[in-house]
Amino acid sequence: MPRPLCPRRITHQPPSSYFKPAGIPLRELQEIVLGADEMEAVRLADVEDLYHVEAAKRMKVSRQTFDRIVRRARQKIAEALVNGQALRIEKKIAD
Repeated sequence: MPRPLCPRRITHQPPSSYFKPAGIPLRELQEIVLGADEMEAVRLADVEDLYHVEAAKRMKVSRQTFDRIVRRARQKIAEALVNGQALRIEKKIAD
């Protein structure tokens, strides 16, 4: 049985929950799910341009955990862009 996830601090809610290629109906696309923690990691690392140590502190996880989260998120985003798939962003679960 896998170990339960430690709580992650997520402070940003994206304005939309889907991104998809233009001109193709969503029902015809494969969907990749980007977790709320993955979206927060990408925001901190790439939008706010924080070092991983500082971003990990903000999310209240270890730097190694932050690295894994952001690597997984970037891979999902790249896969969606390269393969023309829809990207669904999970909403943050209320605390």
